[in-house]
Amino acid sequence: MSDVTELEAPGGSIGVYTRPKANTGWRDWITTVDHKKIGILYGATAMFFFVIGGIEALLIRLQLATPDGTVLGAETYNRVFTMHGVTMVFLVIMPLAAAFANYLLPLQIGARDVAFPRMNALSFWVFLAGGLFLNMSWIVGDAPDGGWFAYAPNTGMIFSPGKGMDYYAIGLQITGIASLVSAMNLIVTVLNMRAPGMTLFKMPVFTWMILVVQFLLLFAVPVITVALFLLLFDRNFGANFFNPEMGADPLLWQHLFWIFGHPEVYILILPSFGIISEVIPTFSRKPLFGYPFMVFSGIAIGFMGWGVWAHHMFVSGIGPISVAAFSVSTMFIAVPTGVKILNWLATMWGGRIRFNTPMLFASGVVSMFTIGGLSGVTHSVAPADTQQTDTYYIVAHFHYVIFGGALLGIFAGFYFWWPKVFGHLLDEKWGKWNFWLMIVGFNMTFGPMHILGLQGMSRRIASYSPGFGFEFWNMFASIGAFIIALGVAVFLINVIISARRARTAPPVGLDPWDARGPEWFTPNPTPVHNFDSEIQIDSLDEFWHRKYGEDEDGRVVRVATAEEVCQDGSATDIHLPSPSYWPVVLAAGLPFIGFGLMYTLWFCVLGGALVLMGIYGWIFEPVDDPDGPHGHGHHADEPTEDVPPEDSVDDEPLETAEEAPVG
Repeated sequence: MSDVTELEAPGGSIGVYTRPKANTGWRDWITTVDHKKIGILYGATAMFFFVIGGIEALLIRLQLATPDGTVLGAETYNRVFTMHGVTMVFLVIMPLAAAFANYLLPLQIGARDVAFPRMNALSFWVFLAGGLFLNMSWIVGDAPDGGWFAYAPNTGMIFSPGKGMDYYAIGLQITGIASLVSAMNLIVTVLNMRAPGMTLFKMPVFTWMILVVQFLLLFAVPVITVALFLLLFDRNFGANFFNPEMGADPLLWQHLFWIFGHPEVYILILPSFGIISEVIPTFSRKPLFGYPFMVFSGIAIGFMGWGVWAHHMFVSGIGPISVAAFSVSTMFIAVPTGVKILNWLATMWGGRIRFNTPMLFASGVVSMFTIGGLSGVTHSVAPADTQQTDTYYIVAHFHYVIFGGALLGIFAGFYFWWPKVFGHLLDEKWGKWNFWLMIVGFNMTFGPMHILGLQGMSRRIASYSPGFGFEFWNMFASIGAFIIALGVAVFLINVIISARRARTAPPVGLDPWDARGPEWFTPNPTPVHNFDSEIQIDSLDEFWHRKYGEDEDGRVVRVATAEEVCQDGSATDIHLPSPSYWPVVLAAGLPFIGFGLMYTLWFCVLGGALVLMGIYGWIFEPVDDPDGPHGHGHHADEPTEDVPPEDSVDDEPLETAEEAPVG
């Protein structure tokens, strides 16, 4: 193996381009390219923004709890509800889904890491840069005030002076880069790095839904990118893309935004569908009913999501033919969603259901999303949509879909995969309190908004006068919002208490849920190298099939224990991607470019220098730390972009399973 040794250990250090050597402490988290740590970083950051977005929501409900509210002024209220929407959509739900995707997707397809580990790290740091940039607007006292949909020309300089909407436009551009980078990375990972024997239709449903979401991101984000560029040029460089006085189309922004915005709804909800499609079969002790239909319905939702955007615009004067066409498409998109709901119910039917906390949250998704879906179908009826548009009925529908569908599903995933990530279970008693507080508070908050909307209460209003019949339901909804907040607080308490108990408690078993998916082949928590040796996938639910078989009478019987099926995580000398400084450096430059576009071009110089430095360092840093230990020697099979040429890799066959990276 002399050739490999010569390649990996050149004489002497190459200075700044040497890979980081720290493998503990905060430096490890900053320079890591490990998909599991990046998933945890995504999740922790998203929960931080979740708290911020939740505080903004509570301020909104305090303002509207009573008529003529004085908690917030009108301008401050506009900023708070705008940032609440932006935060929850772009900085909470999307990155929480990315957290699960980053951590679980390589495990579910039997890979050691994602295809491009440094790009994976870059996606997180760019997301963090964009999220902090957006919230910097609070510090300068000029947060966005145009709603999360930012309708132009209302968000132009005339109606929205100051820098708030610039923070919005540039911040979302930055987070969009993160989404695009992650999408390309995960698509390549799924298509190229599956374990031997894993065909596309042996992949878990969660993996399928994440794959569909990445394609949606790949095509949807460029649309909003174009719209944000146009808005930025309108506001800062004298363009007139959205100014009707200069001959522009006032509906241009709406078309561009909703062509992105409605696929965005499915970008938010499909990961949750994937999560509960893993949870429900496990706790029903049955295979998922209609697996092919679940996959194809997810794909159909992805395709059909592009053809319904204009139902957001029925009152804008788009014409009767357009209204009729988009009414029909809105009706049709309910079909694949209904297929999923019926298949989840069929999976539960006749099952020996265990209502542990993950199953409670999964059941909540099925019921709450059904309500949200049905209220959405009413928008396919143009006269009803005309009455409901811009009322609290829309707020109710949207939250039943996003909170009742996406967020409850994410909490189901938290409780289900927590032992996989951290090696211990979350407390069941606290978990059930978490569920019931959130589900009761959720229905108290958003259920009455259907009534308020049909009574005529407009959304986006900072106050309302007494005498319209809005008082009782607004107070009721505000009480519900604080019950939701209590439920989230219970979850955070559960995390802390469970972590403290785990220090003295025996380790969680290898298979605490009697699970089905390939990710459970690894020990809990997952070792740094994921799999000791590559796994062979012969069927859907491979992990379950290795534990159970049929006796001579055709009855399902246990044939192996989890200890016999799982890997022990003891493999050594497995080549893993080396950490890198440069994703952080590259990402750090983007906010400075944003500040430069708003304040002074000197910030652009600084930001551009950091970006160029990051790119240059990225290109020229070595495959591995030249001063570090090696001995693995099988780079050609290593799942990273940092791969030496094929002809420089040793031709000897792999001698042990431990030396063979998966993928």
